[in-house]
Amino acid sequence: MPRGRYSLHDPHDHTPLGEEHFHCAPGPSGWRYVSQTTAPSGEHRGSVDLAIDELGRPQRLELHAASWQVRGAALDGVTWVRTDPTGTHATEGNVRAYAFTGTSPAFLVATARLLRLIPRSPATRVRLVAFTEPVLAPRTVDQSWALLRSEAHATDNGPLMVDEYQVSALDTGEQHTVHIAGDVVLAAPGIELEDLETPPSVFPDPTQG
Repeated sequence: MPRGRYSLHDPHDHTPLGEEHFHCAPGPSGWRYVSQTTAPSGEHRGSVDLAIDELGRPQRLELHAASWQVRGAALDGVTWVRTDPTGTHATEGNVRAYAFTGTSPAFLVATARLLRLIPRSPATRVRLVAFTEPVLAPRTVDQSWALLRSEAHATDNGPLMVDEYQVSALDTGEQHTVHIAGDVVLAAPGIELEDLETPPSVFPDPTQG
């Protein structure tokens, strides 16, 4: 069960946004990621609880940020309920999209798992619903993902396979690179892996079976 800490910062001006302390693990029905986020001051900022099935579809999502809360799952596309800080009003949403995304590294792992790309194959387009902090406002985004290469890196625990993805925002054309090893993000815009207590878990090879 990987357990560690990411540092988060603004990908454009590098302003520190805090840290995300996480643990995650694959299971018989998929993969689950749980984390707590803190501000640069150390104050609690929110939490993430994401469970995906073996195909990478979101079985359950629960986000908390600035007293806002979102609960969602894959249902007729993706469906969610967003609750305001007072708890008196709840709004429902539904979009013909494949999954959710947001600032947490969990969403990058989940999207990669959903797409199961082959190195150097054509890029794949995917529609996602992004929840923007701090108020968790939903926004539909279209991205293009391509797996550029998968390379083995020597570690104290044996070879570690690292996947390098190119992710493009189709509305702006902005491109960035994401490095993922198993179920851990090694580096991505606004995300740095600062500490990892145990090696990443390895998902089954999508080219086998």
